Amino acid sequence: MGRHQAVPTEQIARRWRVNDRRVLNGIFWVLRSGAPWRDLPVCHGPRTTCYNLFVRWRKAIMDSLAAAHDATVQMIDTSIVRVHQHAACIARSRSQSMGRSRSGLTSKIHAVVDMNGLPVRLGLTAGEAHDNRLALSLLSRLRSGSMLLADRGYDADWIRAFATQRGA
Repeated sequence: MGRHQAVPTEQIARRWRVNDRRVLNGIFWVLRSGAPWRDLPVCHGPRTTCYNLFVRWRKAIMDSLAAAHDATVQMIDTSIVRVHQHAACIARSRSQSMGRSRSGLTSKIHAVVDMNGLPVRLGLTAGEAHDNRLALSLLSRLRSGSMLLADRGYDADWIRAFATQRGA
């Protein structure tokens, strides 16, 4: 067959659907053990299938929580967490959200929560990043008439102007 010729339909490999119970058990295995996705046992099906389904479910859950939040009061803050010692050997890349600080490798969790403490938006940056680095993207769904509470890390004129422009 030439490079640009059509492939007959009988030669196309058929993808079979993986058993949902196997995939669910694979997701639970990774969450329970703390192992990386690449170490998922073969008996749970393809690791990419388990990972992709987990990512879709996680996004759907966060979106439903964000849609159902009480918008009268929103609070924004950050928290620094130390990176686990086994993650320290991972090659440095921007997608890892790890940064070097006085206490070693750290990551910073940026969170916007409603008045009940339920998450509205979450973000992750390297530990040395400033608190207000993700402020605009985290506050992009700030509703008119809501009250925004923040600490000194978010005391900037451009954040105040953004909140005022949104009617908060």
